[in-house]
Amino acid sequence: MKLWVVLCMALLWVELQNGACQQVKRRKDVGENRIRPGGKRFKARPTKPKDGGVKVQSLLTQVLDKGRFLRLGPSITMTPGRSMELRCKGNSIGWSYPAYLDTFNDSRLSIKPSDKYSQLILTSPSAADTGPYSCWVIVCDGPECERDHDRTYASYIYFTDKDNFFVPSPVHFEIVYLRPDRPAVVPCRVTNPQAKVSLHREVPPEEILANGTQLTYDPTKGFVLQNPSPEHQGVFYCRAVTKGTPQISSKYQLLYVEVPSGPPFVSLDASPKSVGGGDSINVTCTVLGEPEVDVSFTWFYPGQGRRPVHIQTSWRLVDRGMSHTTRITRSVLTLEDMETIDFGNYICKAKNQNGETIVATTIVSK
Repeated sequence: MKLWVVLCMALLWVELQNGACQQVKRRKDVGENRIRPGGKRFKARPTKPKDGGVKVQSLLTQVLDKGRFLRLGPSITMTPGRSMELRCKGNSIGWSYPAYLDTFNDSRLSIKPSDKYSQLILTSPSAADTGPYSCWVIVCDGPECERDHDRTYASYIYFTDKDNFFVPSPVHFEIVYLRPDRPAVVPCRVTNPQAKVSLHREVPPEEILANGTQLTYDPTKGFVLQNPSPEHQGVFYCRAVTKGTPQISSKYQLLYVEVPSGPPFVSLDASPKSVGGGDSINVTCTVLGEPEVDVSFTWFYPGQGRRPVHIQTSWRLVDRGMSHTTRITRSVLTLEDMETIDFGNYICKAKNQNGETIVATTIVSK
């Protein structure tokens, strides 16, 4: 009896040992060959540690075709005529592009935001669209939003055109003002960064050599004069050569200016100063200033709102000698058939980007 019990216990122990071995073997098999739904096998890849010291790459990309993207560097050359699509990652993105696309409200340009990125599309681009394109992330704190300068990405895009070596300009004869206190730029930009460009004076005909210090060339800007002087005045043009083929740019009139920046310098004159009933009068407000600085005028006079007047504004450039060019801007108020209500103070307020000046004169009866 005892022998039979011992024999049964021995058989049970052997069975338990075999089951444990098979269980270990099954766990090993499952660990070695994992199966996805559908029967496809894959190997687990180790997770790469994140490197916090790596600089974030540009989030500005060009869409090449479906599923393919190209991160844009500082500059890139593209083919005109083929639509361009740029993307910038983020749910709140700002864009900048050549200013003339806004000036002419160009319908070829569109911007489409989404939850994950913003999309800029320019259809049928041409040489004139050459310029800087950039995007940035907009961060908001409540109602106040601002540009994140640490997440701003830019690329200068050349639309290389075999027929247009220079970026076309709506102005065929452009004026460049030279000042002794700042660099001046002759803006003959090219559509191909590989073009060889030179600067030429028309009269007397000569090439002005870029020496890398006083005169430099940047294909995204043009020729830069570091210290302009009166001797740099005249009519100039640029010449570009690509693959042995030359092309001439539009012409540039360089004018030397030495007018201090500031609020308008205004004078007011009435002609005649003493009038009688039924006479006519002209009151002229004159401003001398920088050639490219616009001036606006506001008038105040005794019969304002009750008497009809005619106001005409004009400006012109004047050579004041010693190679100095000044802009004269005038606003003329004309009043006909004077009445008693028209006598009194005539006030002119002239305003420019630097401030405003108010002057007055008194019209009296004879």
